[in-house]
Amino acid sequence: MKIAGFVMYFHFPLSRKYPPLKIPITFAIAERWGSKGGYRELLVTAVPLILSTGTWSLQTFIDRMFLAWYSPQAIAASMPASLLQFTIMSVFIGTCSYAGTFVAQYYGANLHSRIGKVMWQGLYLAIAGGVVVALFYPLAPLLFKNIGHAPDLQPLEISFFQILCLGSLGPIASGVLSGYFSGLGKNWPVMWANVIATLINIVLDYLMIFGHAGFPEMGIAGAAWATDIAGLFPVIFYLVLILSPANEQRFATRSAWRPDPKLLKRLLMFGLPSGIQFFIDVAGFSLFLLVIGRLGMTQLAATNIAFNINTVAFMPMMGTGIAISMLVGQYCGDNKPDLAQRSVYSGFHLTFLYMTIIAASYVFLPQAYIWFFSHNADPAAFGPIATLTKTLLKFVALYCLFDTMTIVFSMAVKGAGDTKFVMTMMVLLSVCVLVIPSFIAIVIFHRGIYTAWVIGTSYIIICGFAFLVRFLSGAWKTMSVIEDHEKLLRE
Repeated sequence: MKIAGFVMYFHFPLSRKYPPLKIPITFAIAERWGSKGGYRELLVTAVPLILSTGTWSLQTFIDRMFLAWYSPQAIAASMPASLLQFTIMSVFIGTCSYAGTFVAQYYGANLHSRIGKVMWQGLYLAIAGGVVVALFYPLAPLLFKNIGHAPDLQPLEISFFQILCLGSLGPIASGVLSGYFSGLGKNWPVMWANVIATLINIVLDYLMIFGHAGFPEMGIAGAAWATDIAGLFPVIFYLVLILSPANEQRFATRSAWRPDPKLLKRLLMFGLPSGIQFFIDVAGFSLFLLVIGRLGMTQLAATNIAFNINTVAFMPMMGTGIAISMLVGQYCGDNKPDLAQRSVYSGFHLTFLYMTIIAASYVFLPQAYIWFFSHNADPAAFGPIATLTKTLLKFVALYCLFDTMTIVFSMAVKGAGDTKFVMTMMVLLSVCVLVIPSFIAIVIFHRGIYTAWVIGTSYIIICGFAFLVRFLSGAWKTMSVIEDHEKLLRE
């Protein structure tokens, strides 16, 4: 490799008889930038989703920052409670939001009249999911009593969990409605809905946690109510846009409201494995966190903060993953798997570069992240937490590079309909590589926090390679979630 002027070349020796073949990297980048499945198309789709998921991570970050300012007990209790509630909710989010993949494939196949219909089936599932999660409200004392955390944390965990359960319908329905826009490749409404919801949440957090502007000081309960109220805004915002006359004329968003048992069954057939996979993924880390809680408040708080800092990188990367999944769905619906594959590699190039930069910042600039939590916290109480968090961020820096592979390649095959494999692999790896080893190491052999984090990091690395191998197999290229084209067109 050499640099000539401002153009870099790779030399490929063909044989002794012929001179090396020189391929300018600048040409390769320029060709991939503007072509179908290239960087530009991926970024146009992904940027609003990156900003959207970035606002979610910002919302969570500020929630935890305010709670860290409020008390060490509040920040320690918030993550287990929110993760447990999100774990229960995740099976419904994963199932219902898979309607977006149907939208993408119907759109790619030019079957526009089916788009409104599948959106409504997703909404019916979302309503049912919101009711089921709310029914966990009275079970909270029993759940947290058996987890075994410190007695002073349990009332805070119970309160946070119960209030979040009451507001579950908003996030589940938002997953369906945002999938409508993402499936069409129109992601700016998703971004604006989440930006405004985040601003609402931040303002309400400040008012309700600390008791400003006439609000009572509610502490951790105030953070939960702020999350619930803000979560309803995107649903209202999306419905106003989706039910407009223009969308009704093109996609039957109003008239296709009737239940369709066949389509609902098909959505469940592909969406439920996606929901179970999401549930197992979240549940594995929830159990991992709950087991760490047995080590003490300092270890739990530091782990909470390290995971929360990781959301700064993880959630924007999830935005790229959603964009990859939608592009794969559109191209597979249009019977162009090669362009779908090209989109996946374009996404992987960009996300890996991004995560490398973020990983370096975790190693070399950890205090820049920790400062937000320590700024207004009690120095004596927070000092040991900050010291441990710095070390844990080195684990995060390592595993987030492999998390790129997990997100990109699992979302890619899911976009084609390969949800059963993703579900099966996640169940096996979560149980056998994360949950059982963590329980044995901490509960039975009484190992410490670093052993737990070695296990968690190994789990993510193995997941990354598992989904890469599945993607390279090409099995996803022959899959489709939508019905036979010709039959639907005759109907």
